[in-house]
Amino acid sequence: MSRFAALLVLMLVSSSAPAGDWPAWRGPYGQGHCDEKGIPVTWSDTENVKWKIPLEVQGNSTPVIWGDKIFLTQANTGGSQRSLLCLSREDGKLLWQQDVAYGEKEKNWNQSWYGNASPVLDGERAIVSFGSAGMYCYDFNGKEVWKRTDLGTWEHAFGNGSSPILYGDLAILWCGPNETAGRNFLLAVDKKTGKTVWEQDHSYGSWSTPLITKVNGQDQLLLGYSKDVKGAPDDKTGFLYGFDPSNGKEIWKCQGLNSYCYTSPLFGDGVAVGMSGYGGSALAVKVDGTGDITSKRLWLHPRNTQRVGSGVILNGYVYIVDENGVPHCYDSMTGAEQWKVDKRPGSGASTWGSMVHADGRLYVLMRTGETLVFAAKPAYELLAVNKLANGDSTNSSLAMSNGQIFLRTFKHLRCIAESR
Repeated sequence: MSRFAALLVLMLVSSSAPAGDWPAWRGPYGQGHCDEKGIPVTWSDTENVKWKIPLEVQGNSTPVIWGDKIFLTQANTGGSQRSLLCLSREDGKLLWQQDVAYGEKEKNWNQSWYGNASPVLDGERAIVSFGSAGMYCYDFNGKEVWKRTDLGTWEHAFGNGSSPILYGDLAILWCGPNETAGRNFLLAVDKKTGKTVWEQDHSYGSWSTPLITKVNGQDQLLLGYSKDVKGAPDDKTGFLYGFDPSNGKEIWKCQGLNSYCYTSPLFGDGVAVGMSGYGGSALAVKVDGTGDITSKRLWLHPRNTQRVGSGVILNGYVYIVDENGVPHCYDSMTGAEQWKVDKRPGSGASTWGSMVHADGRLYVLMRTGETLVFAAKPAYELLAVNKLANGDSTNSSLAMSNGQIFLRTFKHLRCIAESR
């Protein structure tokens, strides 16, 4: 299957969004692909900035866009108030804000980082996860449609980060992680009512957002999870899974993930890619069959540096930038490294950002607020380093819609667009 046919299939399966919208975490296909031309390559604090608005509190989530509206989550320090904001695409002005109070203590790596999950949109409603505070649905005018506050407390020292996704009339959420108590479970609810359609418990959790794709004509939900087990064999702990999104039942699994999973799965040309973080492994498997398909694993990288942001799979290559700022390109069939980078590009900053592909270019937002732009090809080429003001840090990722880039930092939201 060609790349373009695969993207068309993904579009039909994962989103009914009009062309140009960015309705979910990692865009309309769930893998960071933008089909548009004319996306800006260079910008600064003054160049190619259509507007820039201040944000009241920090947040790590990525904005999502439908038509003339931008949706963004945030939470105050300590997480006692978690909010969904709806902003005007034209100028960034606040159209409405819905706040959810949460009076309990929730574990987290940083007390300012309770707004991690992006909403998901279908043109009528915005569905959002507020972690232990629950799952909420609002219409595009800000009216609450339903809520689920019965999903339990999610307790992990690193907090939570998985975003909800849509599959037909289902809203699916990977609930957790819980490291010592509580459940880790996949939950599918009716997106119109919030009522449970199916749920499946799992042994432990992750921060990964599931991916809906089509494998050999069958809709599948891809998800990886593992537990960091000191001294465990490199390929004998966690799995990358394929589930039936209509009922949550397991279709296949491939062993090899061996540490905490922050990245989302990737899929292209019949190959699924899963990556662990926290010094863990990466693997690729030819998805063909049911049950344990570990024997079809194409490659395994046993131990790597930390990965938080997700990569992109394109034309037979896997691209990703590790948390330490080192970019990689792997042959998806062999795992062979294609990029030989002697030094970290740009200022050498670290990143939690996930890659976005547009028009033959790969964009990744660094924690300093600068964005690196690479050529999407196996011959390494750094095209641009776009810097912002010192101190405007971020843990977010870029969103692209209708020729514009939306860039969220701890202090601001920017709309980047070519000057006309």
